[in-house]
Amino acid sequence: MMRLLSILLVLCITVDSARAQDDRRLSHCVAIAEADPGFKFVHRANWSQSVPDFSLRIHYIAHASFLLQTPGGLTAITDYTGFHGSHDFIPDVVTMNHAHASHWTARPDPRIPHVLHGWGETWGAGIEHYLDLGEMLIRNVSTDIRSSLGGREERGNSIFIFEVEGLCIGHLGHLHHIPNQNQFAALGRLDVVMAPVDGGLTLPLPDIIATLKRLKSSIVIPMHWFSRASLEAFLVGISDEFNIDRTGQSAIVVSLRSLPKQPTVVVLEPQWLYDTEE
Repeated sequence: MMRLLSILLVLCITVDSARAQDDRRLSHCVAIAEADPGFKFVHRANWSQSVPDFSLRIHYIAHASFLLQTPGGLTAITDYTGFHGSHDFIPDVVTMNHAHASHWTARPDPRIPHVLHGWGETWGAGIEHYLDLGEMLIRNVSTDIRSSLGGREERGNSIFIFEVEGLCIGHLGHLHHIPNQNQFAALGRLDVVMAPVDGGLTLPLPDIIATLKRLKSSIVIPMHWFSRASLEAFLVGISDEFNIDRTGQSAIVVSLRSLPKQPTVVVLEPQWLYDTEE
């Protein structure tokens, strides 16, 4: 009788554990789920509409700012500058880096619940974030940046990682060097990565391309390009291993099942947040 009760207890614990994992929709930062073939991006994805279940919408606002939206209505803006368009929209979270003024603001809207700086309170101290909002988990990995005085500020930039709906989304920020082994390990397996491709103020093009090939993300979204020429130079340089998808749109909706099998650069067109979008 006792043996039977023990077996039943083990079965109950196993079932409860499986249910808990299903409820959490764990991120695949380390082990990515096998994707269905082909693209299932919803290109005409209006930022003001609801997000499908098990998905994340990524809207390119400008420069290095993206709006991330979950099915449950959580929102985050990366490299927040204090302006994202004419719509009076208050995100739940903003992240910032301070390499220069187009990546942060000293006066974020006080209505924003969570303002995450990518640098520490003292020079070189860095910072560590682990913000669990239930449907979205936000953490960071610190990297060094060149300082305005010609030196180096250790841990002055943050690569922010957003884990939501089983996806692992990385924003490289103002990256100034190829991450080291420990930093790559801390990042884990990024399904989608937003990467600066200007080729000068951040990483040189050969270095950012090498970094992206090392990350092996399913989707790369170029950002921080100052001209079509710099964007095209990046696309040419990475096209030997990555497909190129010129969406012509400002947003995509992704899910684990929509990730392409072949690593792909998805080019989004920046668009401020307005009350309505054409």
